[in-house]
Amino acid sequence: MQFVHDYLQLRFDAPGTEQPVLNCYVMPTAIVEERRYTDGPPGYADALRSLISATVVATEEAIGIGLRIEFDNGTLVLHPTPTELDGPEIAMLNGFTDGQWMCWRPGEDSFEDLA
Repeated sequence: MQFVHDYLQLRFDAPGTEQPVLNCYVMPTAIVEERRYTDGPPGYADALRSLISATVVATEEAIGIGLRIEFDNGTLVLHPTPTELDGPEIAMLNGFTDGQWMCWRPGEDSFEDLA
């Protein structure tokens, strides 16, 4: 996990040579021990750091939910409000050996509700 000036970068271990990277251009909500943490208030960075060594156990992508990554000790939810949108992209996933990537934008795919 890296904080890069104005976005969050999540790097995932994967089998083989792939190194998937999720760039979050809107800060996600962290849910740890049933408590929600949002960017700004104290505890947010600690909640994110608590997920660094965690294992991804499930993912979900749907309209009204956005992106949800469940770890063995918490969850990250990426579903901004319209006022949290600060650019043309919400997130981008890349780092696959076959060159595939995915970019999420307001009004498209699982973020159609943000049009």
